[in-house]
Amino acid sequence: MPLRCLLVDDNDAFLEAARVLLEREGMQVAGMASTIAGALRQARALRPDVILVDIGLGEESGFELARLLAADGQGGQSVGADVVLISAQAETDYTDLIAESPAAGFLPKSELSAHRISQILNRQLRAGQPGFQLAGTAIGRLPGRRNQAHARS
Repeated sequence: MPLRCLLVDDNDAFLEAARVLLEREGMQVAGMASTIAGALRQARALRPDVILVDIGLGEESGFELARLLAADGQGGQSVGADVVLISAQAETDYTDLIAESPAAGFLPKSELSAHRISQILNRQLRAGQPGFQLAGTAIGRLPGRRNQAHARS
């Protein structure tokens, strides 16, 4: 079963290009959203393994969405997905905000790939970061990673 992801970006052309790229690399794009409300609905309904969230969602904030998803995961209706923030801007433009966010990591849009997503999830798993429930099982479902998921204690 491939790693399932939800893409969240306010740019329709990027959503489609990212979907094609990630599916070609063996991931399953379970859904796409362009607003916080749409992303929360889809995250709850689709229960993806990882959610890729653009930092700039038009008038909305990807950082706010990451916080809402983390809070949702601690409430009664768990989303249970790792969040990876994405942007066309450099990571250095957001260093402090990324560090303060509950996201598993940051990925420049220009480096988007299943391999880079795997690296971020692996880093979180090794660091034993709380709140990233699916990292071990999700990583095991990436192409070329069969039966390599590690149980979290």
